[in-house]
Amino acid sequence: MRKYILIFLLLPLLAFSQKMVSPEIMEMKKFKEDLDAEYLNPKTTPLRGDNFTNFKGHPFFQYDFKYRVTAKFVKTRRAKPFELPTSSGKTKSYKEYGKVTFELKGKPYTLTLYQSLDLIKQKKYKDDLFLPFRDETNGKETYGGGKYMDLKIPKGNTIVLDFNQSYQPYCAYNAYDYNCPIVPEENKLPVEIRAGVMYEDIYHH
Repeated sequence: MRKYILIFLLLPLLAFSQKMVSPEIMEMKKFKEDLDAEYLNPKTTPLRGDNFTNFKGHPFFQYDFKYRVTAKFVKTRRAKPFELPTSSGKTKSYKEYGKVTFELKGKPYTLTLYQSLDLIKQKKYKDDLFLPFRDETNGKETYGGGKYMDLKIPKGNTIVLDFNQSYQPYCAYNAYDYNCPIVPEENKLPVEIRAGVMYEDIYHH
């Protein structure tokens, strides 16, 4: 009888603990699962040979809410297309879409958001924004060339930047088959952002 009473008492606690998982954590869980699935799928992975065979999943920094910020968004007017240099020496066509300003550890920072002129021709990517950036973790816990974030066009004058969902470009894992946009000088942050996918350079040896 005592056993059944104990189970009865524990059930509400289990239900309560499940409700305690925040939408942000659930969103992060899906991001990680989707990213790992992409790299584990032979049809979509950038990995080749032993790098693919040995891949078990991406290492991540522990989720940190201070790296999920609400930024002020200002759309760029009359933005002209430009060619963004890539890691292979080629270029890709982009346009500046807007600027975001936010605070991190009490200091204000500004980053520029871009749109790929090739991708927005496809209906499923027409609302996508591209945020390449560098921070003080690059070349240590993250890829030396910087990190990327994928965003959607905001409906108002704010946008949520969740740096916990930042990742390394394909060329960090396979420099031979991919050419990745180089992070513009204006998007280099003089601060550590210990969030998102971590990186150990075992891919270019």
